[in-house]
Parts: sequence; C-alpha cells; structure tokens
Amino acid sequence: MHLPLIVAMAVFLTACAKRAESISAAYVSPLQYERLDCRQLGEEAQRVSARAATVAGAQDEKASRDAVAMGVGLVVFWPALFFIGGNDQQTAELARLRGEMEAIEQASIQRRCGIVFQKPKPQEPAASPAT
Repeated sequence: MHLPLIVAMAVFLTACAKRAESISAAYVSPLQYERLDCRQLGEEAQRVSARAATVAGAQDEKASRDAVAMGVGLVVFWPALFFIGGNDQQTAELARLRGEMEAIEQASIQRRCGIVFQKPKPQEPAASPAT
C-alpha cells in the first residue's frame, strides 16, 4: 500500500483554501462602536461590508484555484500539489470583518439605528428528480 502517498494527499487536502461561506465570524467587541452615532455606524457598515465582499471574492477565487490544482495534481501531475495552500491571513481577515459586521449590527440595535446586514441564505440541498 502507498501509505506515504495517502498521508501526503490528506495533508494537501486540508491545506486547500476554504470557500468564503464556510468562514465564521471572529468575535469583535461592539464596545468599539458604542460612541458612534447612527450616521457614523452606517458609514462604518458600508466600509466593512465592501471590504468583506472584496475579501470573500478573493477567498473564493483562491479556493477555486486550489481545487483545480488538486484535480490536476491527483490526476496528471502530482508536483502541482505543492502549489496548493490556503491563505490563512485572508481567512483571518474575512473572519474579523464578519465579526466587525456583527459588532456594528449590535451597536446599531442598541442605538436603534436599524442597520442590518443581509445574511447569505443557507444553501438548500438539490431537489431529487421525480421518479
């Protein structure tokens, strides 16, 4: 059996970049936003939301490239597996930004500003074909 090859493949599979929707928010204290008024909270919400969208797009692009490299590496050219690697810094930034969005939303609730971030809808399983 090719145990070293199996172990190497398992390591590479866990090193792939995560899709953006699978990254949870990191905790960010809403206290940093408590002195902002509703207008300022709105501006901060727009800034954080725009940056989060940019980082999420880059994260998904990296995840797609890693998936392609994994396919090529497993089927055609195993050295391609060395080019796979998640981007921990980008993942951490997206988690932090999502945490900031939650903190801004909490501060908005306390001030009764009405700022609510639209959450992505959970993916529904594909419907099975009728038989």
